[in-house]
Amino acid sequence: MLPTPEQIEGYIKQGITCTHIQVEGDGQHFFATVVSPEFEGQRLVQRHQLVYAAMGDRMKAEVHALSIKAFTPEEFAKNSAA
Repeated sequence: MLPTPEQIEGYIKQGITCTHIQVEGDGQHFFATVVSPEFEGQRLVQRHQLVYAAMGDRMKAEVHALSIKAFTPEEFAKNSAA
């Protein structure tokens, strides 16, 4: 059974403190916008690694692709205002 966007969102929330999260997808390919204070001071690759770590082995078994936009709350507020 293919995972749903809601399940992917739940997996990420279990591993990362999120102030905002939105996941869309078709069961194999997902697009996630993740906003977390845990991203403060992290480079983009480190932010993605945090999300992948939250997903765990599901990235190998259940999810074919996960595109991530990772923001700190401040960055997200600036992006939303633009």
